[in-house]
Amino acid sequence: MIRYLYGDQLAKYPRLARTMFEDRADQFKTRLGWDVTVNASGQERDDYDDLNPLYVIWETAAGAHGGSMRFLPTTGRTMVNDHFLDLTNGVPFQSPFIWECTRFCLARGAEPGTAAALMLAGGEIMQGFGIKHFVGVFDARMVRIYNRIGAAPEVLGTQGEGRQSISVGLWDFSEAAQKRVSRVAGIPLQASRGWFTASFGDVVPQQEVSAA
Repeated sequence: MIRYLYGDQLAKYPRLARTMFEDRADQFKTRLGWDVTVNASGQERDDYDDLNPLYVIWETAAGAHGGSMRFLPTTGRTMVNDHFLDLTNGVPFQSPFIWECTRFCLARGAEPGTAAALMLAGGEIMQGFGIKHFVGVFDARMVRIYNRIGAAPEVLGTQGEGRQSISVGLWDFSEAAQKRVSRVAGIPLQASRGWFTASFGDVVPQQEVSAA
């Protein structure tokens, strides 16, 4: 199932939180060799985890992390504005209707459809919070995943070539894309909406967007 948790709610789900940060270390440091910080507990965290972001987490039947993404409104600090403006011609993203999505992570041996389930949850955030776009930085390996899911972004800028390339992309929402992703994930739209409603209710007031 999908859980939507702000950073200050992670303590209520210690195993889920611990395995998420451990899987991030495994993916970004061990498998991809990124220059990220892993603490003594074997967990990958950065400064943006201290900003009370919204996490979308696929929870396995055993209560562990299967995959996750991290969201922050661009009205505050974001990774793309702090480090990747060279890919956007120096233009920052600052709008209550644009959120940043980072740290797309899949656990080793993640269930089929996990990546699509996370993207489906992203669509729920767009609908529920009145968000028009997500912006995110991604590497070359993610292009294949996005294309397979049916949720490829508009690429705004790319640096490097081949497997070493890094891009900034912009996602929007469409009902057609939502249905495609639902089919790939194997999750009915009613179930996806139910997980979102369980966390936020039927309506999220717009003023909460800038306060999240």
